[in-house]
Amino acid sequence: MTTLDKIANLAKRRGFIFQDSEIYGGMSGFWDYGPLGLALKNNIKKSWWKRFVDSRSDIYPVETTTIMNPKIWIASGHTKEFSDLLVECKKCHKRFRADHLKNQRCPECLAETTEARRFNTMFKTFVGPVENETSLAYLRPENAQGIFVNFKNIIDSYHPKFPFGIAQAGKVFRNEINPSNFIFRAREYELMEFEYFIEESEWEKWFEYWLKQTHSWLESIGLEKSKIKDAEIPEKERAHYSKRTVDIHYEFPFGFDELCAVAYRGNYDLKNHSEKSKADLSYFDEKSKKRFIPHVIEPTFGADRLAMAILSQSYQEDEINGEKRIFLKLPPFLSPIKIAVFPLLANKENLVKKAQSVYESLRIFFPMMFDYAGNIGKRYRRQDEIGTPWCITIDFQTLEDETVTVRDRDTLKQERIKIQELKKYFENLLGI
Repeated sequence: MTTLDKIANLAKRRGFIFQDSEIYGGMSGFWDYGPLGLALKNNIKKSWWKRFVDSRSDIYPVETTTIMNPKIWIASGHTKEFSDLLVECKKCHKRFRADHLKNQRCPECLAETTEARRFNTMFKTFVGPVENETSLAYLRPENAQGIFVNFKNIIDSYHPKFPFGIAQAGKVFRNEINPSNFIFRAREYELMEFEYFIEESEWEKWFEYWLKQTHSWLESIGLEKSKIKDAEIPEKERAHYSKRTVDIHYEFPFGFDELCAVAYRGNYDLKNHSEKSKADLSYFDEKSKKRFIPHVIEPTFGADRLAMAILSQSYQEDEINGEKRIFLKLPPFLSPIKIAVFPLLANKENLVKKAQSVYESLRIFFPMMFDYAGNIGKRYRRQDEIGTPWCITIDFQTLEDETVTVRDRDTLKQERIKIQELKKYFENLLGI
């Protein structure tokens, strides 16, 4: 059975994800990515970007700052509405989100908790040398507002045909009361989202379209359909700007919880920013000769939660010759390392040199690793644990006929391939 502890231990042991500031005892809700974890997350982001930005002519990408004029957050309603209900245990004085508790009892010591009060989850900071109300600013809790305040810039610069979208991926910050479940609920993480600008009369059509596109992409990165379900959010639980929201849940080791979402934000944001800034954030449709403030559909994806879902689903255990094997059954296009190259014996100089030669000839084409630490069995196990789909072994036959052994991570089958054919062989396997 896959557990959260197994995934977290593997992630730490194999250099995917580390506790932030670990040598100083760590910092709750903050996580660092090692080389393999960063590569995995980047591969997920690349897939998202290709699907929702590069392959479309109606989506315009932007990158905005994490600290913006605080008037933006006043206009958007975040300074008043972006909050969670906070309770405190009367005995141990630990604090929790009220909606995460059962029977209003402390999950640590079962004592009673205080009445719930509102807690704004935006991080505050100061801009400039003086710390006072005039220099107060916030770390952004979402990417959307950077998109909305650049709406006019995109209109003026690119004159996009309607409907169209503006996309952004980047870091966001939320002062979670109780960070939990490894990287699932953190205080700093990455969101990938876009606002798709539409006419109000067509919101239902576009909502269903983007909900379907979201499911399609999740399946394309290897997440099982049976582990995904939609959760319609009731009006009382929706964000202050939302007229309809569907959270898409994934079955993590701790149960079903939010992976991404599709929301209908109406024209709440553009209308408020237009009123507060006095800027014209309307759109003139040449076709209909109408000027209006567009409504928006917003698909939002958490890059870290997606990485966790991929790790959760890929974690596998089996047995080979009576020995337990742990491996990550990652889709090859998401695997941080595509191919590992070994010499059969690390103490045979001719095998090591030949293996290095093969490695160098391929590494400019594929993400690869050269490994000759420990015996061949340990190297296979190490590569299995980081999800490497194929391993090339250089043996004594290689020195005679220029062929190598290619081992498949999932089937464990081995095949002899000529060195000169390796590039084409792996390109075919990867579909490139």
